[in-house]
Amino acid sequence: MLKSKPKNRIREVRRKKGLRQSDLAKKVGIFQSEISEIETGERKPSVYLAKRIAKALGVSLDELFF
Repeated sequence: MLKSKPKNRIREVRRKKGLRQSDLAKKVGIFQSEISEIETGERKPSVYLAKRIAKALGVSLDELFF
């Protein structure tokens, strides 16, 4: 069985809002590299961090994660 990386729409929503990874990272209180890793699926955010990202982007968790 193949394991796929988790899918999320953080990059898509972030770009629609006109934010850079560094802008979002600053709002959330983490490093830009962590945003990059989450967007690419290399890192899975905790529920707490996912909620902070959603809040910073002004969307629900459902809108970010499938």
